Amino acid sequence: MASLQGEALDILAFGEPLMEFAETERQGEALYLPGFGGDTSNAAIAAARMGARVGYFTAVGGDAFGQGFLDLWDRENVDRSSVKVMPGARTGVYVISYGPQGHQFSYYRAGSAASLVTPADLPLDVIASAKILHVSGISQAISTTAADACFAAIRHAKAAGATVSYDTNLRLSLWPLDRARAVIHGAVALSDIARPGLDDAQQLTGLDRAEDICDFYLGLGCRIVALTLGKEGAMVAIPGERQVIPSKKVEAVDASGAGDAFGGAFLAEWLRSRNPFAAAEFANAAAALSTLGKGAVAPLPRRSDVEAFLKGQ
Repeated sequence: MASLQGEALDILAFGEPLMEFAETERQGEALYLPGFGGDTSNAAIAAARMGARVGYFTAVGGDAFGQGFLDLWDRENVDRSSVKVMPGARTGVYVISYGPQGHQFSYYRAGSAASLVTPADLPLDVIASAKILHVSGISQAISTTAADACFAAIRHAKAAGATVSYDTNLRLSLWPLDRARAVIHGAVALSDIARPGLDDAQQLTGLDRAEDICDFYLGLGCRIVALTLGKEGAMVAIPGERQVIPSKKVEAVDASGAGDAFGGAFLAEWLRSRNPFAAAEFANAAAALSTLGKGAVAPLPRRSDVEAFLKGQ
């Protein structure tokens, strides 16, 4: 079992891991290769590959997919000692297909073990000792009990003096927009770092301009907004200052995990420098490198890859 030998975590992520099947082609036939996904799990692994001390909390089913995640976190040096294994439950699945409009996602996650988590399941001592708690809109969208658990985790982390990071990550297949707005805005208001993507934020806020979106999230009470802009990079805002951090150009193969790569790398680098603008430049490089392969986890770069890439720019 992956363990950091009692050390306090830099980052504890909380959410839903999903088994991934990504479409590929061999001899003219479509095949689906197994892999691993789930936004907060991806971000946790991305941060761990940057050298951060990272843990993960969730529930997995007592199935082969759940065991696969336990083994994955062990390999990636992500502490999973708080993960619950539910023998009668299932681990969620999603499928990535590719068409004229790019990648398309199909989800098979209803009733997943992660959606059964309640506030009573939270590892309160681990949450209190971590420097950052990282959750997302998906962490809350999968069930009402999971949403309640996220709020409880956020409040517990804040009471312990931890930093809370929240990725808005809107999935309208999981809940209606009005409910998503209410829950996500409420969670961001309790958080320190908001990590929205432009398309999601436009739907959630009703605003179009990146500047206005950043001001909206700062107005809710968070201290840092790291708004990803796709090919345009990211806009980072703190009270009184705002910067656009240009993207790093590569020949992308698959951008499906780029936002998670950005999020994990941003948190790991912000912990090192406490400079959100420098952290975003580093995270842009990590996100760019993550698009050079298919799948969410396999292409995630390591710190040495990102540093070499930045030196070559």
